[in-house]
Amino acid sequence: MIKVEAVFWLIGILFVAWSLLIAREATHPKRWGSAAFWGILGLCFFYGTWVQAKTAPAWILGVAVLVLVALASTGVLGDGKTKTTSVERRTELAAKFGNKLFVPALVLPVVTVLIVLLAPALKIGGQPIIDPTNTTLVALAIGAVAAAVVAVVILKPKQKLAPVFEGRRILESIGWAALLPQMLSTLGILFTKAGVGTAVGTLAKGVLPDGSLIAAVIVYSVGMFLFTVLMGNAFAAFPIMTAAVGWPVLVQTFHGTPAIVFAIGMLAGFCGTLCTPMAANFNLVPAALLEMKNKFGVIKAQVATAIPLLGANIVLMYFLAFN
Repeated sequence: MIKVEAVFWLIGILFVAWSLLIAREATHPKRWGSAAFWGILGLCFFYGTWVQAKTAPAWILGVAVLVLVALASTGVLGDGKTKTTSVERRTELAAKFGNKLFVPALVLPVVTVLIVLLAPALKIGGQPIIDPTNTTLVALAIGAVAAAVVAVVILKPKQKLAPVFEGRRILESIGWAALLPQMLSTLGILFTKAGVGTAVGTLAKGVLPDGSLIAAVIVYSVGMFLFTVLMGNAFAAFPIMTAAVGWPVLVQTFHGTPAIVFAIGMLAGFCGTLCTPMAANFNLVPAALLEMKNKFGVIKAQVATAIPLLGANIVLMYFLAFN
């Protein structure tokens, strides 16, 4: 059976490989700090297997995370400016391959979806080939590997390991911000455990007019928006606002349909994703990869969509979730 641990180990191998590539580059301005950061991160993916199996202490991972934070915050990470093709060469290759360049990008989702759909039937001796508890993640990893192989076959780069080298270049151009989504996604759980949702609920009930459904809908939706802006992740904002307003007020008091309330609530949170630099993978990474002069250019372009969309979500929740 292909379990999710295999995916984590593959990711760990990539990070360790990138760390070694950085360490052996003598011209890298900050090679030891960068190599240590990505190397420690890669080793965490291996070590996590034993933590999950409860055969190793979890506190070591906590120490590793603190070390990563220290490395990132002390400025020891840097971009080695790995050599890549010039703009002129890229233009030439784009004209040569044309629409074939989209094939690898399409292979990833197509393979992923096919594997997810076929997974229940993929068995050997009655046992599933793919871990049924993590089918989507395993399928995504297989799709990514398939896309990289197809890209190499179509583009025929001089170096067969070009995806590894280019992956390292992109990773370094993004820097530590590549880990923001993972870090921020844990905040929702931590804040909920710490009682932040209960505290916010107490404050919300103090300002909400009694019996006002529209006020409750606005507070929940705008709260999802604001917490997502602050935390950079709607999944982190969701448990806080749901514990504070979504469940006790909109569902239990006003008898809203949970699926509709929470689905539209997440959409309200995603409006906040469009407006925050904390959502680095959506807003800062594209600006870095496209070498935009204004690193907040993506956010500025999206605000005009995000605010009206938030209003639309409020209206939809009010009219669709309550009978």
